[in-house]
Amino acid sequence: MGQKRIISAWIRGGTCTEPFAPPASDRAWRLVLLGAPGVGKGTQAELLSERLGAVHLSTGDIFRAAGNLPPEQRSAAMEEALGYMRRGELVPDELVIRLVEERKACLRLPCGFLLDGYPRTVPQAEALDNLLSGEGLALDAVLDYELPLEVVVQRLSGRRMCAQCQAAYHVETLPPKREGVCDHCGGRLVQRPDDRPEAIRVRMEVYQRSTAPLIEYYRERGLLVTVPAEGTPEEVFERSLRLLEQNAAGATRRG
Repeated sequence: MGQKRIISAWIRGGTCTEPFAPPASDRAWRLVLLGAPGVGKGTQAELLSERLGAVHLSTGDIFRAAGNLPPEQRSAAMEEALGYMRRGELVPDELVIRLVEERKACLRLPCGFLLDGYPRTVPQAEALDNLLSGEGLALDAVLDYELPLEVVVQRLSGRRMCAQCQAAYHVETLPPKREGVCDHCGGRLVQRPDDRPEAIRVRMEVYQRSTAPLIEYYRERGLLVTVPAEGTPEEVFERSLRLLEQNAAGATRRG
């Protein structure tokens, strides 16, 4: 089973029963990825997946795809989650936990996984521990990507989007050929309200408050690997691998 088919099964809640090739590295890694918007976590997930062979499983993909699935392909938990999303409300912990439990077969594949977007709270983390334990598995590490606030503000506040075709740009790292004009359709480039510096600072404060207990939970268990996310994607990637191996070596000595 290829990674695309695993991700399809993850989104739909499939069983993932077909055989999968051995992991690309010398072991199957089971990791959780944490990081605020703007730290480059998505890019690191792609690089890690390619190097380690672990499949990138994002709960955000489940929520984004839920409304596009035919009703007969939605579970009761997914239908219930859609109701919260349509009302603009947060999906409760117990419902998110049910959605992941429906997809537990994707977590026990021999290729390993990079779990992104889950857990977000301590109850979700405890539920994940219990789920994996029931499958005879355990997390290897939790990679927490960190950046100074002002760097995050600089990255996110520079983003621009075409008002017509939704193409994305950045004033420094991916500028258009003509300032303020989309290369693809000639539409006007705009800054989203939530990408304004004052809005970004509020979002970061909310993220840090909500994530602090989760980070402490994993730190107490010796699983937290804090990765400074400054530098090029390649530099951050190599740093991630180095710190991950160091943590694994330390866990072996402690064990």
